[in-house]
Amino acid sequence: MNINLTLIIQMVVFGLLIWITMRWGWPPLMAIIEERQRKIAQGLAAADKGEHELAQAQERANEILREARERGGQIIEQAQHRANGILEEARVNANQEGQRLVASAQQQIGLEASRARESLRREIGEFAVAAASKLLEREIDPRAHQELISKLAAQI
Repeated sequence: MNINLTLIIQMVVFGLLIWITMRWGWPPLMAIIEERQRKIAQGLAAADKGEHELAQAQERANEILREARERGGQIIEQAQHRANGILEEARVNANQEGQRLVASAQQQIGLEASRARESLRREIGEFAVAAASKLLEREIDPRAHQELISKLAAQI
């Protein structure tokens, strides 16, 4: 055989092989490649969408944290205001209670002073009767002269 004829037959077989591959082998292969490209494109789109959603979620989380901080600050401010109000109310109540106790103590002191004066007057009256009894050298009956003792105590 001739090399030219072999070469021609090999070219015809190669052409047939290319034609058969292009006709029945290439479309499924291209379909698989296109499907793979489509999946890759979808995956990239999903990744971009996921990054976008992540960024939005991060923004929402930051917004929620900011609102929570603001609300927490407001709650703390209200609590401090309420605590100051309670302290002021307690001061006022304590001051009123102190004034009431001082007034009560002054009233008690006045009553005790009156009792002490009355007791002192009685004792002075009894002492005066005893002194008068010594001066007169006879017994003076305190019951009999109660009116005199009372007048003397009142004068003192």
